[in-house]
Amino acid sequence: MKSFEVPIFYRSPLIAAVKKKRKEADKMKKDYTPTLLNLGPLQIYLARHFGFCYGVENAIEIAFRTVEENPGKRIFLLSEMIHNPQVNADLQAHGVQFLQDTLGKPLIPLDTITKEDIVLIPAFGTTLEMEQQLRAIGIPVEKYDTTCPFVEKVWNRSEAIAKKDYTIIIHGKPRHEETRATFSHASANAPSVVVEDMQQAILLGKYISGEKKAEDFEREFKGQYSEGFDPAMHLRRIGVVNQTTMLAADTQAIADHLKQVITGVYPGEDCFADTRDTLCYATNDNQTAVSGMLQTTADLAIVIGGYNSSNTSHLVELCEEKLPTYFISHADKIISASEIRHYDFHKKEEHTTQGYLPAQEPVRILITSGASCPDAMVEAVIEKLAGYFPVNKTIQELTASFH
Repeated sequence: MKSFEVPIFYRSPLIAAVKKKRKEADKMKKDYTPTLLNLGPLQIYLARHFGFCYGVENAIEIAFRTVEENPGKRIFLLSEMIHNPQVNADLQAHGVQFLQDTLGKPLIPLDTITKEDIVLIPAFGTTLEMEQQLRAIGIPVEKYDTTCPFVEKVWNRSEAIAKKDYTIIIHGKPRHEETRATFSHASANAPSVVVEDMQQAILLGKYISGEKKAEDFEREFKGQYSEGFDPAMHLRRIGVVNQTTMLAADTQAIADHLKQVITGVYPGEDCFADTRDTLCYATNDNQTAVSGMLQTTADLAIVIGGYNSSNTSHLVELCEEKLPTYFISHADKIISASEIRHYDFHKKEEHTTQGYLPAQEPVRILITSGASCPDAMVEAVIEKLAGYFPVNKTIQELTASFH
């Protein structure tokens, strides 16, 4: 797989050494057990896969190269490059301005942009409508497009099944940038509807079976379906794709449910497109690695990443099923050996917890991070935790042990 030139301040000598050794020992990626960092009274278990993925590294390389190659030019990002506060703050520090917030609300009027400016498309992609607006200004959209190739794969899959007259069902978060972009591309080719979770999938199934009447559809799926969508007409042949960062098990369960419903209503008909899973490889690897990591006996888990990162929140969700889990955006959230500031993504708010570290030793901590989290941030968390224990190795000695 291609390697990218990512700024050195995102790299970590420790994490790089760990990942290199694991990759050499497990070239086929079949071993999902975590890596033990044995510091004596502190034992940290790192997930087999975590951190920057292909799409994120690609986007970061393009963004920083664009800044370097265009001194004096105004450079804009449509919205956050990725869902990581440090990376976005670093880009802003380099003079990059955001045109919209993560929900698509304008921060800078589009009519102030000229063809002399540079506009970067973020890794999530963007809508066809926005692409048209930028082209009308004279912006060369393709030149500075950092859309993740795995997101584009979903768009291609949607287009392929649309050509066979299937309606597109998108499992995703309706307000997420990627889902909005995917919906735009899908609905240009076929009737499309977004389902956020199994509850909405069950609801949609009732329109397929005729249990619910079409007049309720507009209210129950407001803002989540394409123009002119008619549930009586457009739910006879369907295919399911997803926002690439959703929980794999959730997407599979939703697809299985809708397939069961529609094949029960139209037995013997070609009514369900058996699309292969459109989850990206990194999301799948990271989720599987967390499941493998959770087989290890531990006291708590720490998940590092942006609070608005979909893929990171799903890693938190998996960890929460097994043990106390702390979702943090930065090492600074670990205030002391007794206090941690962390995010509750269910309630969308931060909390402070006292006594998060157990009194007995060794303390066993599981650690992973989202696909948009720099490895340097993971090392900073490990170093912060190590400072609270009489550890038997320095971070440098630990790094050397993996060479």
